[in-house]
Parts: sequence; C-alpha cells; structure tokens
Amino acid sequence: MALIKSISGIRGTIGGRSGDGLTPLDVVKFTSAYGQWLRQRHPDNRLVVIGRDGRLSGEMVSKLVSGTLQGLGLNVIDLGLSTTPTVEMAVTGEQAAGGIILTASHNPIQWNALKLLNEKGEFLSEKDGSDILTIAEAEAIDFADVRKLGSCRTDTTWLQKHIDAILALPLVDKEAIAARKFRLVVDAVNSTGGIVVPMLLEALGVETVHKLHCEPTGHFAHNPEPLPENLHDIIREIQKNEYDLGIVVDPDVDRLALICEDGSPFGEEYTLVAVADYVLKNRDAGQGPGNTVSNLSSTVALRDVTQRYGGKHSASAVGEVNVVEMMKEVGAVIGGEGNGGIIYPDLHLGRDALVGIALFLTHLAKFGKSASILRRTYPNYYISKNKIELTPNIDVDAVLEQIKTKYAKNPINTIDGVKIEFDKEWVHLRKSNTEPIIRIYSESDTLSTADYLANKIISDIKEVISTKR
Repeated sequence: MALIKSISGIRGTIGGRSGDGLTPLDVVKFTSAYGQWLRQRHPDNRLVVIGRDGRLSGEMVSKLVSGTLQGLGLNVIDLGLSTTPTVEMAVTGEQAAGGIILTASHNPIQWNALKLLNEKGEFLSEKDGSDILTIAEAEAIDFADVRKLGSCRTDTTWLQKHIDAILALPLVDKEAIAARKFRLVVDAVNSTGGIVVPMLLEALGVETVHKLHCEPTGHFAHNPEPLPENLHDIIREIQKNEYDLGIVVDPDVDRLALICEDGSPFGEEYTLVAVADYVLKNRDAGQGPGNTVSNLSSTVALRDVTQRYGGKHSASAVGEVNVVEMMKEVGAVIGGEGNGGIIYPDLHLGRDALVGIALFLTHLAKFGKSASILRRTYPNYYISKNKIELTPNIDVDAVLEQIKTKYAKNPINTIDGVKIEFDKEWVHLRKSNTEPIIRIYSESDTLSTADYLANKIISDIKEVISTKR
C-alpha cells in the first residue's frame, strides 16, 4: 500500500488501512482540506469542477469527492469521464474557484489520485499544496449547515468544447490533415482517451481510425505508461497492416506517444521536439524567435531545435507546475516534458495530448513524407530511463548528497535532485513525485553510453545505501 502527497496531488493505492493507501477516509480527508482552502481563498466563489479517467475506482472516488465538496457548501460541476486537460480548461471556462481531476495518470490499475487545480486550471504551487496538507493534518474542517449544502450538476459537453477550441487554433490545419487521408491506429489503454481521441481525429478529417483498447472499462490492457516496452499490441498492428501513424495516450490523456508507419517508436522525448519544431517554424516574422521550456530530465534535442530558430531554451525542475512557472517567466511559446507531455499556452497552460495530436498531424501533413523520415530530421540523442525502488529506511536526501560529493568535480545542477554533466552527456537522479522510487535518467548520443552512465550511478547509489545499513 502507498500514499504519496506531493505537488502532483494526493496519490495512492486503493484499499488497505487509512493513511497507508488512498482509502475512502483519505479521499474525504484531503478533499475536505482542499475545499476548506478554496473557501478561504475564494469566499465569493463556491464552484468546483471535477472529472475522472476510466480506472476502476474512479466512480467510487468521484462520489466521495462530490459529496464531500457539497458537504462544505461548494457547488460541483461533474464532467464525468473526462481528461486532465479538459478539466483544466473547464475550470477557467466555468470561472470556477478550482478543480479536482481523479486520475493516477500513468500509474497501474490499483492507483488513483486527487490532482488539485487552482482558479487558473493549473496545478497548485508547492506553498498552496503545503497549506492544504496542513489543513488536512489539523482536521479542523468546518462543514456546511444542512440548509447551505452545495449542489452537483453533470456536464458532459466539455470534451467537445475542448476539441472545438483546438480546431480554432491558427496552427491547426484541418484541411491539410484531411487532404493527407491519414490511416491511424489509436491505443487508449481502455480509459477516457478511447472516447475523446477518436472524436478529435474525426473532427480533424482523418480518413481511417482503427481503435485499439478504446473501451473505457478501466481494465488496462497493458501497463498504462506509454513507453515502448508497453506498446507491443499497437506496434504489431502497425507492422501487420498499413498505417501512417500510431497514437498512444495515457489514462488521463496528458501524455502522447507516437509510433511510426514502420512500427518504430517516434520516441516519447521527441513528441515535444517535433511539435515545438512546427510551432517555432510557423511563428509570424514580426513575433521574433520563440522560447521553449522542458524539465531537467528531458532531451537536449529541444534546446538544439529552439536555437535553430533563434530562440532560448530553459530547463525547469521536474513537474508540470514547475515547467508552467518557468514558461511564464521566459514567455515560452511551447513547453512540456520529455514523457510526451506538451504544453501549448495558446490553448491553456497544461500538458495536453489532444492539442499535441492536432499540431503533430498538421506538421506531418505539411511535411509530406512519413513519420519515420520526419523523426530522422531531428538531432539523435538517447535517454536511458531507470529507477530504484525505495524502502522506508532509505534517506534519499542523504543518498543524493553523497552522490553530489562523489562527483563534485563535474558540473552539477541541484534545482531538482542532482543532475551531473559529463562532457556531452548527463545523468539526472531525483526522488519521484508520483511513485516510491528514485528515478535515474541519462542521455548521450549512443544508447550504450547512456545505459553505461545510468548503471554506473545506480551502482554508486546501491553502494551508498549498503554502507548506511
């Protein structure tokens, strides 16, 4: 059982004892604290938007959240089966005080989470999140009188509103997409992407859409993280039949992975690189170069593409809220994370696989050649992604401090964990916000070198841990 409280929300496994997982008591406790915080922050706005992905526990958690918010005198707009970016857009569209997305994103089926939003439809800052945790621990919640209970109404129109807003973007060219007569296959891991991605593709004029794992039953057909090792079904389908592209989203549709027409992964790191290339290339001459942002664990290929167009690339700490804050600081025209998360501020400041699909298909349509050829136009880097499972007795901060000391002669960035540079390579190690693990990412111009660097650091970490026992 696990319960993780971070800037990414309240995330845990369903079941077990209260405080050890995301039990009904924990759902009510943290929802109550968030509602109390909203009332203090917006005393004249009692509106909250909620929505959920398709996982098995979603309906149960949704009822608990909705009832708790009503018990605080807050009025709920329930989007039902939805996506993270759709809920984010609905918060501002409905002029709500905040929102809660019920999703554990890429985590396996036993997980769920409360992703908490502010009035801008953005994830909470570290301070705001800390304030809510303080309220939760104090358990000093003032619930509403029976005559002042909140209301709840269902609104299932926001998926279409989200799509309409994407179609209205100047850089989304529906006619160019329709003219290519694309044949696409979609893997939505049996969650809400199975509803909205085909809706979007139809609206864009895509000729053929083959649905794979698109029934939102919550029974994930494979590990829901859209990594190549989890995508054998769609790769086999592409290799067996003729498609121009494979599209894969995670359960809450904020991450996008692409498979080329030959069955090779486009590379989750390169989803953002390709979309940024298209956006930067098509800026009006009078606007000047565009800046970009990605996190410290993302490929430097985005930096290379940004500099090609005269812009500046900045790297933030890992986490959507950190990327968004830096995007605001530098006026970035596009940003995101190397896990396939695209943030396009002309639509909204949140990771959004749907706008990523529309922009990428426009780019591919105008490129006029295959996805695999487009991929070869970008700088070639390889990232090795690894992790070490944590046990309660491991002092992660002490481990990272020892690694930092060991490599003190190298350039080191400590904005988020420890990032060590080795000439043209780098290794980034940090404690995950969403799982009880240390993530170890490394990048080089060959996969063997990236793997070697990652394994070297993993060996160092294990040595530090063993000496502290």
